[in-house]
Amino acid sequence: MNDRSSAPAPEPSGRLGRRGFLGALAAGATAAGLATAGAAPATAAEHGGHRKRDALRPLFLGTYTSTAGGGSGIGLAAYDPETGLITGNGVIPGVADPSYLTLSPDGRTLYAVDENADGAVTAVALAADGAHRVLGSRSTGGAGPCHLSVHPSGRWLLSANYSSGSVAVHPVDPATGALGERTDLVEHSAPPPGPGQDGPHAHQIVTAPDGGHVLAVDLGTDTVYTYRLDPSAGTLHQVSTAALRPGAGPRHLTFHPGGRYAYLANEVDNTAVVCRYDPVTGRLTPGAAQSTGTGPGTSYPAQFLVTPDGRYAYLANRGHNSLTRYAVEDRGARLRLLDTVPVGGDFPRHIAFSPDARLLFAGNQRSNTVTVFRVDAGSGALRPTGTPFAAPMPVCVLPPA
Repeated sequence: MNDRSSAPAPEPSGRLGRRGFLGALAAGATAAGLATAGAAPATAAEHGGHRKRDALRPLFLGTYTSTAGGGSGIGLAAYDPETGLITGNGVIPGVADPSYLTLSPDGRTLYAVDENADGAVTAVALAADGAHRVLGSRSTGGAGPCHLSVHPSGRWLLSANYSSGSVAVHPVDPATGALGERTDLVEHSAPPPGPGQDGPHAHQIVTAPDGGHVLAVDLGTDTVYTYRLDPSAGTLHQVSTAALRPGAGPRHLTFHPGGRYAYLANEVDNTAVVCRYDPVTGRLTPGAAQSTGTGPGTSYPAQFLVTPDGRYAYLANRGHNSLTRYAVEDRGARLRLLDTVPVGGDFPRHIAFSPDARLLFAGNQRSNTVTVFRVDAGSGALRPTGTPFAAPMPVCVLPPA
């Protein structure tokens, strides 16, 4: 469904490490954002009484720029990791329809899709002083790219073209983070489209935990494709396919930390599926469809999150405006539905954990808000932290790890 309308390596001496860079990024962006807005500095009370600006963490927000009510670029914000309070810091302009975002492994380059008819991906060099710089864009060779990810090597950017049903690969310059010309484009020509679909619709592309396989989820063909990525040429070679039941409409999958299971959100038939994964062959084997806990009909489930300890999983339900909480059992092989929690907004398109997984962010596309929940480490229960943060059409929420 295209719902547009709807531990780090030591750094050389004299350079900031990843954590230091991200801390400086949040502080610099906050100062720059306040200066741009002409606002007075936030008081201590606004940051939990004793929080200092350098304790804030950066937050990036994806949006649509060509849709009424959307934003004007990539949203910049910072959040207090203790209180969950979010502070807005302006935007990175010059990126069209950045509906999905991801970061390079070193955290110094931000990548965005340009979700439009002439699909593209854009690289942004991040600066600790807030003077972020757009490095340029490259064509994805397809239409409506809606998801992207960086290979763990940091050498390749992978993207999924929703409207044209294809996946693309771009090389990443190791010195600057800039993108080179596309090295591959694979169209999902088989199997034929599922019931009610007009063609393939690639919705996600991710690297499996083993690092040797890349998986692409296609809503239009009810299929997850597994590829091997040639680490030298940047080309994809298909090794297997996993068929979902006709009309399922698979959207996004998330791996369990153990690497042997993945959880798939089917947005069309409103189900969740536990999939067994073989890291040797890359084969994904879907299990039986199970409830999202949202009742009859479809609720457009969007995306799973799994806690780092592998004990709990959460599913965002856009139509039901809720988050489903599951207990993960049998070392990842089973999900047991616990409850659904109101998200406090309309159409939760994307959810993400803070790096320590103590907070969960939900970007609510139609209510123009980001809600924040505190995650109980023992029970997995979710508790809202306060008033939702107002943002124009937040369809992606990215707190750097």
